[in-house]
Amino acid sequence: MQQDVEQLVEQVALKLGRGLSLEDLDGVLLAYSSNQAHADRVRVNFLLSKKVPVDVSAWQLSHGIATAVRPVVVPANPDLGMLGRVCVPLLVRGFRVGYLWVQQDLEEETATAILAELPSVRNELDLLAGLLLDSNTAESEFRRRREREFLSACQGESNAVQAVSGWKEIQGKGPWQVVTVLDADAGTGSGDPIAATLIHRTAALQATIGVDPALFSAGTETHAVLLFRETGGRADHAQVLVHYQLELAKRAGRPVERIILGISEPFSAFRRVGAAYRESKVAAQAAAVDPVLGELVDSRNTGIYQIFDRLQAPGGWDDSWSAHFHTLESNDRNGELLPLLELLYDGGGSVPDVAAQLHLHRSSVYNRLARIRQLLGVDPLGGAVRLELHAALKAARWVKRPRI
Repeated sequence: MQQDVEQLVEQVALKLGRGLSLEDLDGVLLAYSSNQAHADRVRVNFLLSKKVPVDVSAWQLSHGIATAVRPVVVPANPDLGMLGRVCVPLLVRGFRVGYLWVQQDLEEETATAILAELPSVRNELDLLAGLLLDSNTAESEFRRRREREFLSACQGESNAVQAVSGWKEIQGKGPWQVVTVLDADAGTGSGDPIAATLIHRTAALQATIGVDPALFSAGTETHAVLLFRETGGRADHAQVLVHYQLELAKRAGRPVERIILGISEPFSAFRRVGAAYRESKVAAQAAAVDPVLGELVDSRNTGIYQIFDRLQAPGGWDDSWSAHFHTLESNDRNGELLPLLELLYDGGGSVPDVAAQLHLHRSSVYNRLARIRQLLGVDPLGGAVRLELHAALKAARWVKRPRI
């Protein structure tokens, strides 16, 4: 792959008749052309040190290269020993992967000639960007280190949570949602865990390119983990699902029939990222064993599977086991809603019997049911929701049992 990158840089340099250098987003030299009539001091030092000096980087960044989507003219800086340059941002569907630098010749006062020549190498630049996405961005040590830290935050490690919450692509972007991406038919692992992890990492990275709400992605041996900015709809999630399925099939060399996205509850305090990750995993796992849930699965719609997961966890009852139960308990300030539901469930759904037991008129029971329906956004008497809430009500009782 690196050889392909170097050959492309040489090919572009020959077409333009100029010296080129290629660097990643951190200013590390990736490749450079051998032909250069006049190399200024900055270029010579860069080729020797393999890293852009701080003062040169500051000069380049001051001209907006970090956000540019088109070539940027960076004027000469005699104090730095730097001739004028053109910076070509390399992007794949809006995702920035590196910079190609084209130096002006000594006799050139403007970059007009360079800008006029760049369209002739557009195809080569697109190909170069694609190679960088595969070889540098997804597999670089910098990327691996950030993914490890992100996954540690998802596991609830406090130092990682604090560090990741301060990342510029995440800070101030909440509320967030964690999304677990699972290949439903792949089983629990692979014979080569390193290769399997790389496949999921790369597929996740490729699938989220250009999807603005997708803030970060990471891969594990069995699945990928995404951090999304909360969105009202699921169009972006559906786009990621389709692209992930295509990328995974291409990289794994096998058909991929069913990809599932398990989506957590939104959270505004980043310290909840661990709990959200667990919610998203349970949603994906539930959909894997119960296809009726679909492929884009919100954790609150997984019903009793939330409770099954938590029954195996230490720490006792927590009303967040069931999203619907938590919603009702948080809004049942007068203790009118949950007791009514429990009587209704236990009694087989007879409104007259519930009204008699609570000494209410039937219309009052129907009004409370209407309020419950409004709070949940679903019918509390519907099959899956009824099962979830009934189980949650009994689990809340069970946790108060005498320990003997």
